[in-house]
Amino acid sequence: MKKLSARRRHPLAAVVVLLLALAATGGLYAAFAPASKAQADETSQSLAIEEGKKLYQVGCASCHGTGGQGTSDGPSLVGVGAAAVDFQVGTGRMPAATSQGAQVPKKRNIYTQAQIDQLAAYISSLGAGPDVPTKNDYSPEGADIAKGGELFRANCAQCHNFTGQGGALTHGKFAPSLEGVEPKHIYEAMQTGPQNMPSFPDTTLSQQNKKDIIAYLKAVNGDQTENPGGLDLGGLGPVSEGLFGWIFGLGVLIAVAVWVAARTAKAKKS
Repeated sequence: MKKLSARRRHPLAAVVVLLLALAATGGLYAAFAPASKAQADETSQSLAIEEGKKLYQVGCASCHGTGGQGTSDGPSLVGVGAAAVDFQVGTGRMPAATSQGAQVPKKRNIYTQAQIDQLAAYISSLGAGPDVPTKNDYSPEGADIAKGGELFRANCAQCHNFTGQGGALTHGKFAPSLEGVEPKHIYEAMQTGPQNMPSFPDTTLSQQNKKDIIAYLKAVNGDQTENPGGLDLGGLGPVSEGLFGWIFGLGVLIAVAVWVAARTAKAKKS
């Protein structure tokens, strides 16, 4: 007992006890901190889903059903994913007006980005779907503009025209202009295929392909002091160019023909 008591009174005893306490504290933190962080993330996600559900019941349930199952006035939202919600609500297309036309146009957005994220969290909880892309997904850095032009002309120009100026479709529908559209929304549209547009998942157009297309659109619709090709006629492609040729080109030919005929008639009289 005397020996044990002497060891306790040793000058290094306090240091040893402090080191043991620090080691125990560090071990407990390492063991429980990750679980606490995961629990905090799960709680935050649950709160986002709950708030998103409240927003959904007010602004979306009348058309899409109380559980997102869809009604005669709106399609099912099960499995559409967060990207579809971010696009449709972020561009103001949803919530739509009560009397829908052939196509829902873009309009002023009435939700904050935080509310859009909450709506997206709730819709994602109904069924897995495409996630909202990150900035790295749609950033034009490292993109091939020439390749993007080839892909755009092969897959998109039939509706959006060669430089993304948009165009008319059948039955009152239309392909909207892509000028000034945020790169994130262009990426999400390719992912989800909103309204009349087909979807282009990564199995059809890879992430790099989508970046190339976005970089091409930024190049042709960016701020330019002058068009190197001259008058672009709205960038609508061969339709407007052909119309210009018919109206002005044929008009000049007719004027020349009338002038030649008049000169010939005058010469015969002389």
